[in-house]
Amino acid sequence: MTPDSAPAVAAINLTKAFGTHYALRGVSLHVARNEVTAIFGPNGAGKTTFLRILSGLSRPSSGDVLFNGKPLQENPEAARAQIGVIGHQSFLYSELTAAENLTFYGKLYGLSDLPSRIKRALEEVGLGARAGDRVAGFSRGMLQRLAIARAMLHNPSILFLDEPFTGLDQHAATMLSSWLRRLRSEQRTILLVTHDLEQGMSLADRIAIFVRGRIVFDQSTSAMNAEQFRRAYFEYVAAGEGAER
Repeated sequence: MTPDSAPAVAAINLTKAFGTHYALRGVSLHVARNEVTAIFGPNGAGKTTFLRILSGLSRPSSGDVLFNGKPLQENPEAARAQIGVIGHQSFLYSELTAAENLTFYGKLYGLSDLPSRIKRALEEVGLGARAGDRVAGFSRGMLQRLAIARAMLHNPSILFLDEPFTGLDQHAATMLSSWLRRLRSEQRTILLVTHDLEQGMSLADRIAIFVRGRIVFDQSTSAMNAEQFRRAYFEYVAAGEGAER
C-alpha cells in the first residue's frame, strides 16, 4: 500500500489496559481520506480513550496507529501537525486573552504570519470582537468556539472531535453544526464521537458503535436510515452490555 492509497487514519488491534480493566479490546478501524466517521456508544465504551490514543495523548497497551500509512510513534510531531483536536477540555488558558491563547498555540506549531491567522480564525468563529478579552469570562459556547479556532489554526487535514456539542446552548450548537458541514464540504478527514444519533448520522459518511471496548457495528450511512440506525444502536448496546454480565 502506497502512502497515497493508505487510509488517513488506521487503528490496528488497539488495546488499552488500566490495571485489570480493559478500556479497549483489540479495536481496528480504518478512516479513509476525506471521510467523516461518527462513533457512538454508551459511557465507558472506550470512545474517549480511543481518540486520546489517536491524538497521541495516550499510549496503547498494544496495537498501532498509522497516519497516511506512517506509524504515529515513528514521527509523533509530524503526525500531530496533521491533526486538530476538540475534546471535553478546551486546552485554553483562562488568564490569557483569546488572541494570546491562539498566539501560544501558533508558536507551538511554528506558524508564520500569526497576527493575520489569528484575526481570521477569530472572525470565522464569531469572536473577532473578543480577541482582547480574557478567556476566564467566556461562556461555554464561547470557549468551544475558541477551541475550534485553536484546533483549526494550523489548518489540519484530520480532525478528532470528542462530544463537541456537550453543554452548548442552541446558538452555539447550530454554529458548530454549520462549521462541521462546511469542513465536510472542504473534504477533510473527520472522526466525531457523539451521543446524538441523528445529528452524528446526518454529518457522517460512516458510523461505528463501541460497546465495552470493542467495535460491534461499522457501516456506511447510505446503508440505513436514521430510524433503522436508532433501533440497531440500542439492540447492539443491549446485546453487548448483556454479554458482559
